[in-house]
Amino acid sequence: MPRFVLAIDAGTTGVNALIVDEAGAVTASGYREFEQHFPGDGWVEHDLNEIWSATLDAAGAALEGHAASGGTRADIAAIGIANQRETVCFWDRETLGAARRAIVWQDRRTASMCEEWRSAGREPRIVELTGLRLDPYFSATKICWVREHDSATWANVESGRVAIGTVDSYLIARMTRGLFHITDATNASRTLLYDLGTGAWSPELCALFGVPIEALPEIVASYGIVARTEPTSFHGLDVPISGIAGDQQAALVGQAGTTKGAAKCTYGTGSFLLVHTGTDAITSGNGLLTTVALQHPSGERDFALEGAVFITGAAVQWLRDGLGVIATAPEVEALAASVPDSGGVVFVPALTGLGAPDWDPNARGLIIGITRATSAAHLARATLEAIAHQVADLVGMMSEEGGVHLPSLAVDGGAASNDLLCQMQADVLGVPVDRSEQLQTTGLGAALLAGVGIGMWASLRDLAGIRRSSGVFSADFDHPLDRQAWRDAVSLSRGWASLR
Repeated sequence: MPRFVLAIDAGTTGVNALIVDEAGAVTASGYREFEQHFPGDGWVEHDLNEIWSATLDAAGAALEGHAASGGTRADIAAIGIANQRETVCFWDRETLGAARRAIVWQDRRTASMCEEWRSAGREPRIVELTGLRLDPYFSATKICWVREHDSATWANVESGRVAIGTVDSYLIARMTRGLFHITDATNASRTLLYDLGTGAWSPELCALFGVPIEALPEIVASYGIVARTEPTSFHGLDVPISGIAGDQQAALVGQAGTTKGAAKCTYGTGSFLLVHTGTDAITSGNGLLTTVALQHPSGERDFALEGAVFITGAAVQWLRDGLGVIATAPEVEALAASVPDSGGVVFVPALTGLGAPDWDPNARGLIIGITRATSAAHLARATLEAIAHQVADLVGMMSEEGGVHLPSLAVDGGAASNDLLCQMQADVLGVPVDRSEQLQTTGLGAALLAGVGIGMWASLRDLAGIRRSSGVFSADFDHPLDRQAWRDAVSLSRGWASLR
């Protein structure tokens, strides 16, 4: 009987469910968006109950598609999970209900806290232990905020009633009826509470941030059987959960990037460039992050250097939902292509601050160069150019700080379906851009990890033949983007929130 893997990709704006066969092909899928909550300036929250409902609905749609093609639930051999990282979740261990809204990775409310601790000289030790920066992006300061501002939730954390975890931990708790409180090392390494040296929660960091270790999930391998679903909780499935990874590490696996030197860039809500550095945890001198790429069942870990851009695809979503410039996200390509250039308009989409290389939580969005001749098409084109510029910033930093010189760039994610964006990216980088045939490599990577975890594929090396290209975009040096204008505009956007 053929075997299939169900992958849950719990992203920032929605949940995508994929069913993947033994050839690595996606045979059925489902998707559900969930609401974004913005209770304050720079604040971003999610309702965990809405995430769980979206997960059930997306998985149900995928299973219905599987059944329509002749499959059954008995064919599902394992589940893999990929998830938005750094987002902090609090839930009741008994009822599994949300204790409060999750604080999302994009949230900037702890910017002043980070600045105070940085001024107090705490950042160098944090960087030494975690490979990360003292920034609101990561989980620990969000937990601190809850401790200081939500006494009811925190009292239940201290009593042991409420658990703390990332989105994967929450979904696994729901899928297993609360029997498992776990996360994998890729997610743990994004919290500012994980010691890269020991591969465990750091007592020093937990004490620094005031986080009780007993509230945190157990850290497990990224593949191998680590939990099992409860049929009454999750679509009648009684199957192992055998693959877990943060979304960007999962995408690296989906691009078959499981060996040293492999690199990928995913265009999702944000954009994330990862370069696999093997078993060496290379520390960046400035803006890059050191992160766990995978933890193997043996306990051995692979590492990666990462550059993070917070807003790329979300900028297109803002054009749709915030401004009404387009009705659907794909429309941005035709609108942008209707003009030969941006007409001098530069858009810095610092809607939740800036990530690498600037790392400024107080930056805010900026549109400059507007004239009477500016149209919606110019703004649409400037939005795509901004995405390409931000990724180019990351690639430049990889070269300068990591000594990594990419001969080409493998890309994936929803926004990578945009041919104009891929061409712009090749033009600004001056190297070919190789687009994956399967754009949803995050979900695919979760499925591949789960499949390796149950022996559907013998090893990670067997995944190399699964990756296929849907096209290569060569650089057109006659149409370069204006890098200096971009960097000048970024400088103008910085620090705005701190001036108000």
